[in-house]
Amino acid sequence: MNKSDLIEKIAKDASLSKAAAEKALNSFTDGVKSALKKGQTVTLVGFGTFGISKRAARTGRNPATGATIKISARKVPKFKAGQALKDAVR
Repeated sequence: MNKSDLIEKIAKDASLSKAAAEKALNSFTDGVKSALKKGQTVTLVGFGTFGISKRAARTGRNPATGATIKISARKVPKFKAGQALKDAVR
């Protein structure tokens, strides 16, 4: 399922136009991005939790040349599925 498929599903299930469904989906994703950027977590009970994880700096290897490179520390988004979601896909 891609974004346009999801928009169609939301529009059908919620009796909305596709434009309204797209605005709702974009609002949701923008809200999650904004919260994560501020260092907050977003919890949807039963679905899951969006959060931030920190990766430490490390050394890596360029696969093309074999040379060692320094990879800087960074924050990355993470998602932990809730119990209801885990049960739904079993």
